[in-house]
Amino acid sequence: MVKKLKTFNSFPLQELTAITPLDGRYRSRSNELSEFVSEYSLIKTRIEIESKYLLALADIKLIRQLSVREKVRLASFSDEITIEIAQKVKAIEEETRHDVKAMERTFRMLLKDTSLENIMEMIHIGLTSEDINNLAYRLLLYKATHAVCLPTLVQIINQLTEKANTYKTIPMLARTHGQAAVPTTVGKELIVFVKRLHTQVQKLKKQKLTGKLTGAVGNFNALYLTYPNVDWITFSEKFVSSFGFTPNLVTTQINPYDDISEYFQTYQRINNILIDFDQDMWRYISDNWYIQEVKKGEVGSSTMPQKVNPIDFENSEGNLGMANAIMEFLSSKLMVSRLQRDLSDSTVIRNIGTALGFCLIGYKSVLSGFARVKPNVAQIDKDLQKDWAILTEGVQTVLRKAHVVDPYVLIASLSRGNHIQKEAWVEWITTLPIDAANKDKLKKLAPQNYIGLAEKLTKKAMKEIKKY
Repeated sequence: MVKKLKTFNSFPLQELTAITPLDGRYRSRSNELSEFVSEYSLIKTRIEIESKYLLALADIKLIRQLSVREKVRLASFSDEITIEIAQKVKAIEEETRHDVKAMERTFRMLLKDTSLENIMEMIHIGLTSEDINNLAYRLLLYKATHAVCLPTLVQIINQLTEKANTYKTIPMLARTHGQAAVPTTVGKELIVFVKRLHTQVQKLKKQKLTGKLTGAVGNFNALYLTYPNVDWITFSEKFVSSFGFTPNLVTTQINPYDDISEYFQTYQRINNILIDFDQDMWRYISDNWYIQEVKKGEVGSSTMPQKVNPIDFENSEGNLGMANAIMEFLSSKLMVSRLQRDLSDSTVIRNIGTALGFCLIGYKSVLSGFARVKPNVAQIDKDLQKDWAILTEGVQTVLRKAHVVDPYVLIASLSRGNHIQKEAWVEWITTLPIDAANKDKLKKLAPQNYIGLAEKLTKKAMKEIKKY
């Protein structure tokens, strides 16, 4: 039998007792998201929407005229919601087993004995919970993205761009299929990732979310019955737009999650680009092409004291993989809802914060990992000089221009699978069936100067990115 060590109450929630690493091991690296995607934030955001709904009803004169002070209070009512008030909401939810109804009852209590008490019955009138939730969750996602995740991604772009500029002239051997290909530069290979990231980050910045306020099954049934003279379609469009969302008037009980799915898929592309970067950096470090800063007191192995591990890039890869797994499930699951609505979406949508938490940890690990590495120029050059056969691409192209018959086969028969050193290269050039001018041109060719337009392409990409 397993001995029961402690009761639950013996383990208060803290970093060491948290079930998930987001609230435990990684709490200090993801806690800025709490302001946006925690249960507390969700409760505050729901009340924000409910209070602004009252203001909107006052604008169309369905409730009495509000004083300036009352309008100001309702407009910023969510700022009054403390942790203690949120705990009251959760206590009421234990009874109601309905989170939005618990919030509504708490909101009513907060208006009691105030000048707004006589409009309490208009709280949530004609609405379904999803009229509040669909806006609330999208606000959480949007705010967390723009306040936390996007600024961190911009830091990555800036860091990589700066280093791409610094290293744009350092020649480096490129590998395709893991084999020696032709030279490139360190900076150009960095700017490839910058360009890819920049493209997706711009999409995420501009991506619009939708919102709905259309009642129980999307037809304004109760609102139209009770107030048939109100233009509820225009009211809904205006109210949803006030939060920065695109109004969606054709819905079931829920606002379909197609927009959120698309939002997550953009995140997934960003994360996959960074996983690609993590794996490349891991390989470069393994080949000693990048040197890691040795930090005093840091241990790379419990038994091998010489090791300095690329742990930040490994950490990033793992956490971004977790984020993508969650987002993949959310993207596919949320788009499917039985008939006009089932509750399974409510269960999973709460994990927005979990997905963004793993994203943020992954992004921060990229930043910390890249900040402690620099190119090992001597080793990069040594490996670049190891085999001059990497120049044969250029040779066979020059031979084509000189009208030599089938130069590819000619050169492949001499170089495929063979390693050529500098001396042998120069001697080999003299045997080629071309004129002296072309031979002289090829004799001057070297791995260090056979980099094409890598530097120019790096500068061009940087100029385009800086426009934003």
